[in-house]
Amino acid sequence: KNMYSDRPDGLQGNEDCGQMSSWYIFSALGFYPVVPAGGDYILGSPLFDKAEISLPEGKSFKIIALNNVPENKYIQSVKLNGKPYEKAWISHEDIMQGGVLELTMGNVPEKSFGVKKQELLYTKSEIQ
Repeated sequence: KNMYSDRPDGLQGNEDCGQMSSWYIFSALGFYPVVPAGGDYILGSPLFDKAEISLPEGKSFKIIALNNVPENKYIQSVKLNGKPYEKAWISHEDIMQGGVLELTMGNVPEKSFGVKKQELLYTKSEIQ
């Protein structure tokens, strides 16, 4: 909220040919590709209460953040298309299917969310 804006001086420092803009958009939506070109995105704290990504074939992917106020920066629970979602990451394939990702936010970490090995994001080489 402090380092980025839509003014000519809205990006601090070297923009790196779009890399920083991409980081900001992903982070503001509430997920980020930790491993570039890996196809998986770690979930985080969205800046917006609601956002929608237009996808091919008329599909869309919506992100809804409930209880989304500045002090509520921790994910309490997640739903994907209305069903409980336990993973702390989402795949590119899931996003491209379209649907709704609903994040419920809180002001303390939810210690049961995203703690099991299968719920964490690993690179493909670590899983094999």
